Amino acid sequence: MRRFFHTAFATAGLMAALMTAAAAEPKTVTDVTGRKVEIDVPVKHVILGEGRQIYFLAALDREAPFSHVVGWRDDLAKADPETYAAYLAKYPEIAKLPVFGGMKDGTFDIEQAVALKPDVIVMNIDSKTATEEAGYIEKLAKVGIPLVYVDFRDKAMENTEPSMRLLGTLMGREQVAEDFIRFRAEQIRRVTDVLDKAKPTKPLVFVERAGGYSEDCCMSFGAENFGRMVEIAGGENMAKSLIPGTFGTVNPEQIIAANPDQVIVTGGNWQAYVPGGAWVGVGYGADLKEAQRKLKALTERPAFTGIKAVKSGEVHGIWHQFYNNPYQFVAVQQIAKWLHPDLFADLDPTATFKELHERFLPLPYKPGYFVSVKDQL
Repeated sequence: MRRFFHTAFATAGLMAALMTAAAAEPKTVTDVTGRKVEIDVPVKHVILGEGRQIYFLAALDREAPFSHVVGWRDDLAKADPETYAAYLAKYPEIAKLPVFGGMKDGTFDIEQAVALKPDVIVMNIDSKTATEEAGYIEKLAKVGIPLVYVDFRDKAMENTEPSMRLLGTLMGREQVAEDFIRFRAEQIRRVTDVLDKAKPTKPLVFVERAGGYSEDCCMSFGAENFGRMVEIAGGENMAKSLIPGTFGTVNPEQIIAANPDQVIVTGGNWQAYVPGGAWVGVGYGADLKEAQRKLKALTERPAFTGIKAVKSGEVHGIWHQFYNNPYQFVAVQQIAKWLHPDLFADLDPTATFKELHERFLPLPYKPGYFVSVKDQL
């Protein structure tokens, strides 16, 4: 009898091992750079090349977003401390996750990555040049670790859908990815359909990237990222013709000369980077009165002297991290509401963001992502 149970147990163990092995199948996927990569999916162990990649991972697995993460970069706690704190409160185990440096700054520890035995490393496309120059892909391939690129930043409106589909495939969450993509497209159409029909005059908009982060003025966006969001929302991006790439800087004199109708400043709680800085601290559960105070202070800089946006009170603050996650459609709705309040009187970006949280995200919604100097707080 003992021999029977021993044999049965061994057989059951073998069957379980075979089933586990069968559960993961090699599949060739295409990342946003067009690279063909063979990966055993669904993956069980993932290294996130940036901590803020949890924005999209959480949307794919709201029940256990960190269950497959074996390492990540430590930027979330610094760039978005309120969101990090909320995740830490719900998933205290993330405090023990191994952290990595970045490939762009040459502090990524490849030996540490190999020791964690990930099934895949997910990197942002802006790390591509540094990754290639350091030969990381070849080094990782020698030990059987694939790397894929995603993009929610450089060409966010173009690459968000393929990035989400890629990650949905890797995680075995294809249907969730498609549901998210469908929801995102529906919410964008709530703006574009109205604009296509009404064809309103486009106000000139200056978007200041991370206003108050430093004393220098003024970082902005070219044709992509927030610059593209402004265009989709029915505005004309002032810096589009001045910045050839996605990111760049505009001289204060250029802002005064252009005399924009509206100004949008991206902000967040960057206490970890610039303690006591002039940045506008919007974000998850932010103090909007304090954010508004700092936003008003930014309008007093020489770059904004006498411009129409300041005179009319059309100066707004928006969460900077919309530039780096698949929730940009919420920002598009809010910008459209600022630019064309009559056309979008019934559009409620806050309700859209709440629905996103309720349907896809593990955290409860908290306000604090938008503020205007003319708001009554």
